[in-house]
Amino acid sequence: MVGAGIGGLALAAALRRAGVRCEVYEQASRLSEVGAGLQLAPNAVRLLHRLGLADRLRAFAVRPEAMEIRRWDDGRLLSGTELGAACEAMYGAPYYTVHRAHLHEALLEAAGRDTVRLGRRVTGLRRGDGEVLLGFDGGERRAADVVVGADGIHSAVRACLVRDAPVWSGETVYRGLVPGEALPELVRDPRVRVWMGPGRHCVCYPVSAGRWISFAATVRSDTSDGLPPESWSAAGDPADLVRAYRGWEATVERLVRAACDVPVRRWALHDREPLARWSAGRVTLLGDAAHPMLPFRAQGANQAVEDALSLAVCLADADAATAPAALRRYEALRVPRTTAVQQGSRGSARVMHLDDGEEQRRRDGAMGAATALRAMAWLYGHDAEHAARRAGGRSEGTRGE
Repeated sequence: MVGAGIGGLALAAALRRAGVRCEVYEQASRLSEVGAGLQLAPNAVRLLHRLGLADRLRAFAVRPEAMEIRRWDDGRLLSGTELGAACEAMYGAPYYTVHRAHLHEALLEAAGRDTVRLGRRVTGLRRGDGEVLLGFDGGERRAADVVVGADGIHSAVRACLVRDAPVWSGETVYRGLVPGEALPELVRDPRVRVWMGPGRHCVCYPVSAGRWISFAATVRSDTSDGLPPESWSAAGDPADLVRAYRGWEATVERLVRAACDVPVRRWALHDREPLARWSAGRVTLLGDAAHPMLPFRAQGANQAVEDALSLAVCLADADAATAPAALRRYEALRVPRTTAVQQGSRGSARVMHLDDGEEQRRRDGAMGAATALRAMAWLYGHDAEHAARRAGGRSEGTRGE
């Protein structure tokens, strides 16, 4: 496995549970996750519970009571989706908001720290009939029965399979964490709050058991100096954020002003065109390496976890001879769903950022029914692990049982 992010560690944990040995190669010399929040929907949370993370999630996650979408200037409620107990009852798992670093640490423990090899940057791979030879910076080589690229939007493994490039969205997101005491009412009444306006939107929710409020605020980017590089960790200027959201509803203005006292990261949003195939022989892709998506449906990490549990089922019953067929089965299971989510995330960007006018008023009027909790069944109700088992993976248990 190449890449020790959320998807790679979820796969390592799932393979460990199934009794399948794996090694994870990570180019960083030490593991650290940039501070940011994640929304975990029931389609991923139920799978994380099966990996043994239920108690850890309850300890550090927040279970929001609802998701609210409001107008940018006066805060008028446009739609609300009930979450909390109603979501858990309907879909069998809660909706959580979490600090990314806490989830990463929990997955690392579940995967086993001894499975991760740090400071290993992949420089190439050579596919053969019976194995894949990985080359690393410094000249090291390792042979593997299967290689999984879980190494993000700039995947070195993907580059060995497909000739394509990231697609610039025209949007930049400023992300960060502000102390919960800066806006205590957002902690006392935990919700995913979204304000939509012309050309931009702002999202916030509490994480870390309410100690922090994670925010993500989009702006349209000036490309006069060329296209910005895709990066999670570029420093952002909070003053730019304050200017971009001047005149917005009072809570948004308070939020971005509070961001002036904390580190803010600037993330230039890219995705890639969906792939019809992302496996070749004994090599496959997972998560952002396979289907990098814009964050406007908050499903990137969720789909990576789905990939991981699906792929683990397909590999658990395979041996060296049948591994390529297992990867083809995994790909066939996942490509249609991830493509739908990827394309839906692209479409959401335009819809969320409409200028005030007739189209915006039609959108606002239609939002109530479209965001009902039951309408999310196709997304939240999906069980990727069970789908893989029904399609021919292992039915139950672990290797050797």
